[in-house]
Amino acid sequence: MAAAVGLAPATPTSAAVPRSAAVAIGSLAAPDMPLAAPDVPLANVKAHLTQFQSIATANGGNRAHGRPGYLASVNYVRAQLDGAGYTTSVQSFSYGGATGYNLVADWPGGDPDDVLMIGAHLDSVTAGPGINDNGSGSAAILEVALAVARSGLAPGKHLRFAWWGAEELGLRGSQYYVNNLSTAEQARIGGYLNFDMVGSPNAGYFVYDGDNSDGVGSGPGPAGSAQIEQTIQAYFSSIGVPTRGTDFDGRSDYGPFIRVGIPAGGTFTGAEGVKSSSQAALWGGTAGSAFDPCYHRACDTTANIDDTALGRNADAIAYSVWALAATPAPPGETVYSDTFETATGWTVDPAGTDTATAGLWARADPAATSSGVATQLGSTVSGSFDLVTGPLAGSGAGDHDVDGGVTSIRSPSISLPAGGTLTLSFAWYLAHLSNASSADYLRVRVVSTSTGTVHEVVGAASNRAAAWQTASADISAYAGQSVRILVEAADAGGASLVEAAVDDVRITRS
Repeated sequence: MAAAVGLAPATPTSAAVPRSAAVAIGSLAAPDMPLAAPDVPLANVKAHLTQFQSIATANGGNRAHGRPGYLASVNYVRAQLDGAGYTTSVQSFSYGGATGYNLVADWPGGDPDDVLMIGAHLDSVTAGPGINDNGSGSAAILEVALAVARSGLAPGKHLRFAWWGAEELGLRGSQYYVNNLSTAEQARIGGYLNFDMVGSPNAGYFVYDGDNSDGVGSGPGPAGSAQIEQTIQAYFSSIGVPTRGTDFDGRSDYGPFIRVGIPAGGTFTGAEGVKSSSQAALWGGTAGSAFDPCYHRACDTTANIDDTALGRNADAIAYSVWALAATPAPPGETVYSDTFETATGWTVDPAGTDTATAGLWARADPAATSSGVATQLGSTVSGSFDLVTGPLAGSGAGDHDVDGGVTSIRSPSISLPAGGTLTLSFAWYLAHLSNASSADYLRVRVVSTSTGTVHEVVGAASNRAAAWQTASADISAYAGQSVRILVEAADAGGASLVEAAVDDVRITRS
């Protein structure tokens, strides 16, 4: 993160960065619904930080603008992205008598007129290797980009990742990028997410104040910034971590974007500012000490990272990318809708074959439950009610979770019109602890003369916090028929802790 510095125009050069050979990958899946955001492996993020440290060590102890360590960092990141199937490009500029580089990576597909950008500065100061500032943000967004490729994500929006040069000298790289966009190109960027210092050793959990709800400093971001803030806050809320706002004070690479009206947001774990006693009570750590005592110093090495903060922020980035890049709810005539605020005839165990002994589906006002991570949300997508497994909280996280097998709930009969494109959409979550397995699941089916599974998410031996996601599926094959929607959840792998919920079910015709 840069200190506040006045900005000046930059001049392009024709220098190029060697490009590694692209590695062929298999055809990407094109799901008809958004996938759940994955847990980002902390070990992978830290492996990128180890590479940045090695690069700095081999190149005079830093990765600063105009120094060989910065160019080596660009080449390392680019090689990872080329191998994963991204289209990468390097934009060169000149500042202070040296050549700087921005690395931009586009994921194939998505709406080219609705771009979601995710960025972090890749340079360090000359005094040190810059592992927290900002190897942490650079490594986190790199691993999220690779997670996009591994999952075969097919988002509604076009995804573009960027690593900026010369941020430490006054946001030079990001300003050069924005200055060289046409007005039409600027208008195509619907949002910019910035991650600068996300692993501070005495960490705080700050989210850029898009709506100016704090009422201090520079005011709100451009329209759309509040949605970004709320999305990031929703993730941290789902894991029981409180957040506080941080002002758009212009010290990082969101600055050039918000100046041209592009909505922005992101997270920050603190720099040279001192953690207060109230912040220490909120987040732990040491009151009276800087969030990052090694800010802009030689000791900003791989030893200067808080793994918990880094892991949480990497997962928050993934959650935000998946949520904000999703295809919006389809327009058209509403054929069926249920927000579960009133009872409409959904039936539990409709076939009389369920085996679950606890945590049965119910239309209810749910109680929040947590066991280190949120396993059941007390908030719904709309109103106060949803479909939820075992709505009570009990005295422990496992008191009313799904136990013993499958629980199911089925909608009343729905008459679908003939003709047009029919789309089923809904909100959902599946939560579990590390005792879960791939035998556990949340499943949504459409039942008529034939039955089709339109959504399935399986468990894994890892913690998965409850967080609302959206899904949609084309059910035009059932046009002209009477159908029912069947929702199932299963604890089928033994002594697992599994919770699930569904809300705002809707069928539209377009």
